[in-house]
Amino acid sequence: MLAMSNDIRVLLVKLADRLHNMRTLHYIQNPEKRRRIAQETVDIYAPLAGRIGMQGLREELEDLAFAELNPEARDSIVTRLARLDAQSGDRIGRIADQLKRKLAEHGIDDAWVYGRAKRPYSIWRKLKDKQLNFESLSDIFGFRMIVKTEEDCYRALGVLHTNWHMVPERFKDFLSNPKTNGYRSIHSTVIGPELQRVEVQIRTEQMHDVAERGVAAHWRYREHVNDRDRTAERAHEWLREMVDLLEKGDSAEEFLENSRLHMYQDQVFCFTPKGDLISLPRGATPIDFAYAVHTNIGNTTVGAKVNGAHVPLHTPLKNGDQVEIIRTKDQTPSPLWEQFVVTGRARAEIRRFLRQARREEHSSLGRKILEKVFADANAQLTDKAIAEVARKLNLAKADDVYAQVGRGALRADDVLQAVYPEIKRSADPKRASHRGSGAHKAISIQGLTEGISYHLGQCCHPLPGDRIVGLIVPGEGVVIHTIDCEELESAQTSMADWLDVRWDINAAQSDLSVARILIRAKNAPGSLAALATVIGNNGGNIFNLKIANRSALTFEFQVDVEVRDVAHLQNILGALRVNAAVESVERLRGPQTEVNT
Repeated sequence: MLAMSNDIRVLLVKLADRLHNMRTLHYIQNPEKRRRIAQETVDIYAPLAGRIGMQGLREELEDLAFAELNPEARDSIVTRLARLDAQSGDRIGRIADQLKRKLAEHGIDDAWVYGRAKRPYSIWRKLKDKQLNFESLSDIFGFRMIVKTEEDCYRALGVLHTNWHMVPERFKDFLSNPKTNGYRSIHSTVIGPELQRVEVQIRTEQMHDVAERGVAAHWRYREHVNDRDRTAERAHEWLREMVDLLEKGDSAEEFLENSRLHMYQDQVFCFTPKGDLISLPRGATPIDFAYAVHTNIGNTTVGAKVNGAHVPLHTPLKNGDQVEIIRTKDQTPSPLWEQFVVTGRARAEIRRFLRQARREEHSSLGRKILEKVFADANAQLTDKAIAEVARKLNLAKADDVYAQVGRGALRADDVLQAVYPEIKRSADPKRASHRGSGAHKAISIQGLTEGISYHLGQCCHPLPGDRIVGLIVPGEGVVIHTIDCEELESAQTSMADWLDVRWDINAAQSDLSVARILIRAKNAPGSLAALATVIGNNGGNIFNLKIANRSALTFEFQVDVEVRDVAHLQNILGALRVNAAVESVERLRGPQTEVNT
């Protein structure tokens, strides 16, 4: 990352090497190693290629990884596409010809129009994200109009909307609001010539070159960037922000999480009250907006106005929103903010502030603990002595020792023994039995004190990977809810009872969790067997099953499935959606009911 921030060609070489590795992945004999390389590719390298605008490279990396990670789903989509192509004949060619003919009728003669079906991985991701089945996915075809000038782009858009009905909420103008990687194009979805929903992208030849090859299309580097070229400069801003996250992060896992958030870039464009443009990931909140403007603004945020109206700080922003941040010097970041922000920068800054605040608390507590232990031993506590302990422990300063004692990472008796070796270690039978019992099971949820009573909410059935909040309930201890659980709405007035919690990074590796899903399948022989096979082939285990509804055409099955985490559940749902026997599938929320097997 540090090398890439100085010269983007480092990334180009790395991506080329990874593409070669994926094209030859089948030569690796170890299946676990193949899956690890494929997962790393789809998590890191493909988004990196997309972030610098190399969409062709990104799509090939994703498709190669998809073939390794979920061959059954990919084969099913490829088969469906082939069947659709056979039924419709050369539909793509016919639609492209009609689009080009309409452009020519309006004086745009030298346009280049072509279309293609979307890649299997792109279709798979849309099926998962929008919870659709294959038949409901209408915009499988994409078309591009390549014209001479930017003015022709808008003329072509006029021709498109004049002749065919535009689909609301499916129009994006990246000409006036380019993406951070320099991508420029107009996107619109229309009900096309054959009454098929088609997405059309309109751009010039230069825009098309940048869209396909990204930074490799224009070879701009820091020393050659025109200071007035804001688009070229923004292409490097994200790299500098990533390096900033790397320097501020507390662990490799935290950097990986933040970099993933930072690289996926389905964007919304919002404006400050002065009209400055701020681009954010989809789902971003006013807190993300505040930190995107400046760290101090984020740290002192108390409220927000969107388009002149007061909104909660967890409100997702939409394209074109004007956002005004309300601040006060007495405000500090809340631990709850981390549960709903989506940008890596906001999450890193919140964690950094909270770490510093916790460190000060730990340091103060550690000093009091050591003062008590040293006083009981009739020994003198001095900063000079503690500084010597810090040196022995390879810590930077004495304050680090106090902080380690305060958060329980270092025993006060060990510090006393290090300063005064002649003082014998106190024999505390209770402490010895506690340290040696090994009976305490590690808490799979971070943010709870060990030994505290907690259970998972039956209203939302949280899984490892869900964003969660702890709610203190008298008589029940702590109840863990998902961040979007309806139960939290009724608890808004008592947010002092909310706890900032999150799943432990190894939670998914400890025990399986039960998720409830509703499957609507065709009423045909073999449907139930097909569902069970798909679930089993994707590593799930059916815990309970109930027929919820039945008609002449369909069955509805309510199925409890043992899964590792949310990602595991999403893989199972995606595999079910592309199966020919399945009409629809969704994750169920709500209280547990009796299930008849």
